[in-house]
Amino acid sequence: MYAAATESLIKQAREIKEEELQRFCGRIFKLLHTKDISGDTVDSLQRLNLIVSATKYARELPSDLVMKLQTVLRSSSCPEQLQVLCSSIIRESFPPSVHSLCSDLSHDSRIFSYVASVVLTQVSHMLFIISLYQVNLVSRKLVDWLRYASMQQGASMSSGGFFSGPRTRQPAPLTEVDGVVMGNFFTVLCVGQSYTEDQWMNMHTFSMIKSWLLTYDTDGTTNTESDDRSEVDSSVMSMVSATSSSSRLLPPKERLREKAFEYCQRLIEQSDRKALKKTDTELQKACIVESVSIMDIICGEDPSYVYRAFPCIKALYGRLNGDLTYARALLPIAQFYLNHSETAAVDSEAVFCQLFSHCPAEQFNEPMLAFEFVQFCLLNASVLQDRVANYRQSFPNLLKFLAWNSSGLIAEFVELLPSLIAPDTAIELLHTILDLPCLAAALDLQQRSACYHASDRPTWDQQGEKVAACLDAFRQPFYRGLFLYILRPEAGTGDTIDRLKMLHEILADMAESPRVVRCAQVVPVLLHVYFNTVTQVRVTNERSGHLIHYCDFDCRVFSAHLQALCRLHPPLIVDQSREILEFASSPANIYSKEDFYTHVVWVIGEHLSVSYDPRCRVELITSFFESLEAVLFEITQVRQSASPPRFSPRLITVLMTTLAKLATRSQDLIPRVSLCLSKMRTFAHSAPVMVCYSEEDTEEIITRAHELINLLKLPNVAQFVLAPSARGDGPRWHRDTNASLPQGMRAVSGLLHRHSSFLPT
Repeated sequence: MYAAATESLIKQAREIKEEELQRFCGRIFKLLHTKDISGDTVDSLQRLNLIVSATKYARELPSDLVMKLQTVLRSSSCPEQLQVLCSSIIRESFPPSVHSLCSDLSHDSRIFSYVASVVLTQVSHMLFIISLYQVNLVSRKLVDWLRYASMQQGASMSSGGFFSGPRTRQPAPLTEVDGVVMGNFFTVLCVGQSYTEDQWMNMHTFSMIKSWLLTYDTDGTTNTESDDRSEVDSSVMSMVSATSSSSRLLPPKERLREKAFEYCQRLIEQSDRKALKKTDTELQKACIVESVSIMDIICGEDPSYVYRAFPCIKALYGRLNGDLTYARALLPIAQFYLNHSETAAVDSEAVFCQLFSHCPAEQFNEPMLAFEFVQFCLLNASVLQDRVANYRQSFPNLLKFLAWNSSGLIAEFVELLPSLIAPDTAIELLHTILDLPCLAAALDLQQRSACYHASDRPTWDQQGEKVAACLDAFRQPFYRGLFLYILRPEAGTGDTIDRLKMLHEILADMAESPRVVRCAQVVPVLLHVYFNTVTQVRVTNERSGHLIHYCDFDCRVFSAHLQALCRLHPPLIVDQSREILEFASSPANIYSKEDFYTHVVWVIGEHLSVSYDPRCRVELITSFFESLEAVLFEITQVRQSASPPRFSPRLITVLMTTLAKLATRSQDLIPRVSLCLSKMRTFAHSAPVMVCYSEEDTEEIITRAHELINLLKLPNVAQFVLAPSARGDGPRWHRDTNASLPQGMRAVSGLLHRHSSFLPT
């Protein structure tokens, strides 16, 4: 954390108004035109540097001041302190200054270094305004810094004793991270007490070479190269690109690739050394990631490098595979295999099997790895679907990242989820999404189990006691199968539906865990994405009694998509008739899940028809009718002691309409439904209902019952009106006057005019 005084200065710098900034810039412009540079000038430049650096966005400075800062930067007589300040201000300011800085590049090494730092910072945005000559000039300089930096440490000052002044030590050799004297060219993994200027530029160059290569290859100038390629025949080009000894014959772009490739190979070799310091070990990991990424770019730009790179990459993978501390380094290696394994005819199945099976299962609790892993999947989703067999099968593992890091990865998984949906695993994926809170609880128990000690139990609070009870269940062999399924690495390894209630009971004490609660909030979002993606899928209703243990929004999500799913797959009602009938025949579901229950009743009336499924026989229709009839009778009984209804009038009208629809498909039921509908007026005018419902609500119930009774007096017409053909949404049924729908509408219209009793009074 910053000190209070420092935080105050940063806050002032961020909040400075534009008018005040422009006045301050004008003052600095005048100070820079004086002959003698005073301390006031330095102080003002330091304040301006703080202002432009304190915000995430670039502050716009007056163009005349920017030009003056560039002049000072390129002046050989200017003090170095001012050049450092000018370079820092220009890097952070707007508009970019690449073009004017590159128009007259100095050969002074110190000035060139400061100018290069500005160019390299702004290159990814402004390369298109640099001419090919200027780009080639910078590329040549990058090659020198990257490959030919000094082999000795920089000079350092040491005390010469009390009576003598400081003296300069003789340059000492640089060492590798394991302490061995460096025997090859300098890289960022070479260790020294101090560094020369070109060694610092070597480090800067490596830090931005990836962005430079990407931009340089796509800016439109890389295909001209007439001033360089004209000197070298294409056949010679292909020959010399394979040997570094002839690399000086290459044009600047190819030569930069060659040296960058050699540099990355050297870093990968250096990363195999055992570092003496932990910080150097972390640096080795970072260098592996960056080096493999750079080699991937180079091979993409020039496929001839693929054959040189693969032996190195394969050896690196063999060394890192199985070492969890290098899990993040496996992602760029996997990217390399994904991009180039076909070119080199290399089998990559083992790489991706290891990646998707072990990394998420064993390191789901590493936030940075989780983010980078999901980003890798997002970047390559289409390729992974086509070429990696176990990608879609690995969703139980991938969802572990979300279960543990739900708040930070929800946006990424909303985008990623559609790529994981496949016809053969769609149902299991749906169940896994619903089980996400259970997965979060199981992962928590798995982590705690590894460090749980029974001796700690007496010191736990009440919440700790609940967790301890869950831990005991987690360790019991009787429940092992349940937890193995929830923590499975891939799809197709079992099912927990029969024992889902037992699992919820085991994990009930963890329902208030913050991680479980966050996952429960994520589930509805994923369900919306899932149902919006699915086109042909059988969604079972067997979960309806259990899926609300963690989140009240799940039923709302199912309600919103149930109609669309049944419209896409009408046989679903018959396929799951037993479960749906069990759910719909229980009035208790009305009071706990009314909206979902109402939608279920509606789809029964809409899709339980032989026109949608030939298996829909009279016996099945009668079973649904009798169950819904009993429900309607129970909730509309009029008793003196009855309490006001706790359900909406909409539910009553949907139940009445569904019963009438079912009766038209088995006309023996029409008298029964007519009798049931005739009692609705008495129900609507009862005291408990009048207290609860408005006059408009009761009138709606009476009107709907009256309309249905009149319509059922003509069963054939009622069947046409209440159960239209499944093809009724086609254009022909509305435009062709010879089709049955227009004729039917005319017949109904005529009947309504002749029989005024059809209209409500």
